[in-house]
Amino acid sequence: MSRRRKQRQSEELNVSFLDVICCGFGAIVLLLMITKNAPPGALEDSEQKLDGQVAALQQQLFAIRGETQVFNRQLNAKQEQLDTERARLAILKSRYQQLQARYTRLANSSAADSALKGKLELALQQLSAEMERLLGRSHQTKNSLVGGIPVDSEYIIFIIDTSGSMYNYAWSRMLDELIATLNIYPEVKGIQVMNDMGRYMFSSYAGQWIPDSSGRRQAIIKRLRSWNPFSNSSPVEGIEKAIRRYYDKKKKISLYVFGDDFSGGSIRRVVKTVARINQANASGDRLVRIHAVGFPVLFDLPPNEQASAYRYAALMRELAYENGGTFVGLNDYR
Repeated sequence: MSRRRKQRQSEELNVSFLDVICCGFGAIVLLLMITKNAPPGALEDSEQKLDGQVAALQQQLFAIRGETQVFNRQLNAKQEQLDTERARLAILKSRYQQLQARYTRLANSSAADSALKGKLELALQQLSAEMERLLGRSHQTKNSLVGGIPVDSEYIIFIIDTSGSMYNYAWSRMLDELIATLNIYPEVKGIQVMNDMGRYMFSSYAGQWIPDSSGRRQAIIKRLRSWNPFSNSSPVEGIEKAIRRYYDKKKKISLYVFGDDFSGGSIRRVVKTVARINQANASGDRLVRIHAVGFPVLFDLPPNEQASAYRYAALMRELAYENGGTFVGLNDYR
């Protein structure tokens, strides 16, 4: 009797377990039936809308890129026009000063020819009108600045970065900038050209001044087109060598640095060294002005390879500021 009772209890437990399982499955089926599912068509419509939005955004991006290229071309054209006007203005100012000096000498001479004086007066009026057109009515003829760069120096030195990045990518633009700079100075007492390592372009003029003439300038430009001595991408050696050799309390000297990067050491050390060798006069002005032009060649590289370009800009801005010059960063090197 005891055995039958145990068998009956086991059968009851098995039936109860099956009942629970069936109820659970039934509840799941019921939940699935009453749950509102999104139809497949809605999902397809959503995907199509997203694809359309992506295509529209891509079209907007292409349009913005096209407008950016147009704006960059217009900006470059305006920059070139501005450089041309600056060079023309420098030539006009030099011519104006020469005519004014000649007119003053004739006016002070008792035997001055009235006809010649009349011609000089007419030439001065024409130059004054042209300069007023370029500068506006508020211009001052005694101002010795062109584009923010002082042009009162009698001697000029070019320090040119001849590294691969400059020579292979920015050399043509560098030649244009050098020619424009020479045009700012229609006549000087001496010129010198060195690379950033301090190597002279013309070894026969090492340690001397190249006499200024139209022929000498053409020779410099011609030689520069293929001049490519070794460079370590640092203008420091050339700057220090130029100042140590040509510093003269009796001369007004401007030093122009053309480069794209600085791979040297401490910027602060360079600034202190230049301040020590480029001493100031009684008025506190450094006797060698340092100007610089930055060519943005390295900004076409990935951001992690642009550090030396930023260091060059930082170095030359500081040197120009401390030594009475101007730093100009170009927006394009082509």
